[in-house]
Amino acid sequence: MNELSIVAGGRHDFLTVRHLVVRGDQVAIGRALAEEAHTSAGWAPAPTDPLRNRARWTWFERNWPQQHARLSGVAAAFGLDPDDDSLRLDGFSGLPSGSGCSAVWCPPQQAIDGRGRVGRNYDFFTLSEAELLAEFGSGPAAEGGVALASRPYVLTTVPDDGLASTVLTMSELDGCTEGVNEAGLCVVLLFGDIEAAEPPANPVPQAGLDVMQVPRFLLDTCENAEQAKQALLGAKLYDQGAPCHYLVADAAGNAFVWERGSKDSEHIVEQDHGALCVTNHPLHRYPDVAALPEDTAETFETFARARTLAKHTAAPLSADSLREALDAASMPVSELPWRTLWRSVLDPVDRTLTTRFYLGDAESSVRHSPELIFEVSR
Repeated sequence: MNELSIVAGGRHDFLTVRHLVVRGDQVAIGRALAEEAHTSAGWAPAPTDPLRNRARWTWFERNWPQQHARLSGVAAAFGLDPDDDSLRLDGFSGLPSGSGCSAVWCPPQQAIDGRGRVGRNYDFFTLSEAELLAEFGSGPAAEGGVALASRPYVLTTVPDDGLASTVLTMSELDGCTEGVNEAGLCVVLLFGDIEAAEPPANPVPQAGLDVMQVPRFLLDTCENAEQAKQALLGAKLYDQGAPCHYLVADAAGNAFVWERGSKDSEHIVEQDHGALCVTNHPLHRYPDVAALPEDTAETFETFARARTLAKHTAAPLSADSLREALDAASMPVSELPWRTLWRSVLDPVDRTLTTRFYLGDAESSVRHSPELIFEVSR
């Protein structure tokens, strides 16, 4: 039985957050997610290049069978033949992805209570798609419309034949921005190189994983950090204007950041001691926080936020001081259309996602929802 509820915000707030719990086999889960996307946002399968689409289905079948089965459920939801290669059955909602964020892995040896945790700020524009494209000069001046990040979902999926997980997503219901699975694996997505980011322009899906699918892929197929490294090294990844990197951590206290560099290079960045801090520049290119350059108008304070996180996570951390470090690096109230839309703490031992959501501005401060705890449970 599926369950849907509004857990934060509402029509008088910037955000309305829905929590959808889906149980069943992967086909049933795919059908339920597609039906929700259609009901809430009018999403429907879109025409696509049949040759590329068949390659995508084949890749999913060989490398991500959970997604392959869910796409059969999408086809069933719309009464379509799953072998019809002329329609794309994933990318529920089709909104641009990627974000300028900050994240921290606090390993057990850095935590006062000996519990490793991942903390993250999700920073994004408070603009509609048309307004965002106009902001970057790739579209005409525009006002109004639903803000891209104003309708996030918390999704708890409990499959009969795989790993249960709880994830948070800004837009696409078949991808996510962060999450934790029942094995204790945690994954967080962030813009990987904000200086090189561009708005998507007529994106063409390819065989492999787009940036929003990577976290879901890892949560579906991996139980620990070592398995995640192997899965990423063996996967085919692509971006569509928004290069991302990923913080991955597990219940045993292991963590790394996965990045892609120039000429298809791949980088696994780990920390020998202390907290592992991530914002929106490649760590393999800037390994020393003390040597970071100054920010420009195009970097959205990525270097300043990294310095702030490093300063506030140098001493042993409690759960509360981890939250305080994230708050110190959050986006302040300003005229810029850019806010910290939620602050999450992922606990790989308890298998929980705890999140506080932005509801709107209040003079010189912001309004937040109460902190909400979402568990991964059967």
